[in-house]
Amino acid sequence: MKKQVLKVAGCLLVAAIAISAYFLIGHFLRPFTPAERRIIRDSDSLMNVCVLPADSAVLRAVSAPLGDRELDSPLLQSLIDKMLYTVQDPSQDGVGIAAPQVGISRRLVCVQRFDKPGEPFEAYPNIQIDSLLGEICIGPEGCLSVPGLRGMVPRYASVVISYVRPGDSTHKRISERVDGFTAVIFQHECDHLDGILYIDKATEIQARD
Repeated sequence: MKKQVLKVAGCLLVAAIAISAYFLIGHFLRPFTPAERRIIRDSDSLMNVCVLPADSAVLRAVSAPLGDRELDSPLLQSLIDKMLYTVQDPSQDGVGIAAPQVGISRRLVCVQRFDKPGEPFEAYPNIQIDSLLGEICIGPEGCLSVPGLRGMVPRYASVVISYVRPGDSTHKRISERVDGFTAVIFQHECDHLDGILYIDKATEIQARD
């Protein structure tokens, strides 16, 4: 009798875990929502940038990963193209931008690679920071979504990131170490994907000149 009870309890536990995993995966690997599709399709090359406090809901949300279908979708490339255009537009003049800043709660950032020849802007779908390395240094930061302010923010000197290369049909994850100012940008932009803004970490905040 006792063995039967344990067996049933074990089966129920496995079922509960399976159901939880199903809903978790279903939530995070969902396709682009109709609202996300509208934003991507209807936006001009220069996208609307979400700002506090008006757009707190999207800026404070945790972003979902891009599923295989989204990684292969022309919509993703359109989103990347528009984000790259937006962050480099003189009206923004940024060094990085995250998808939540244009109303898309997905794990995608675009970062200027000051550590590469020509300092190109590049896109990083499904990015995550795997390691934070080196000393913690405090430096100035601003944000397109927090206009008019600057703050002093502690950041690690180096990071190890992993991501999927845009357009790679194998969806193989790539890992690389990034140092210096570019590592700071990656930390700032990846924070956006978890609903964190630099003002949450700043040791001091001042009005921008």
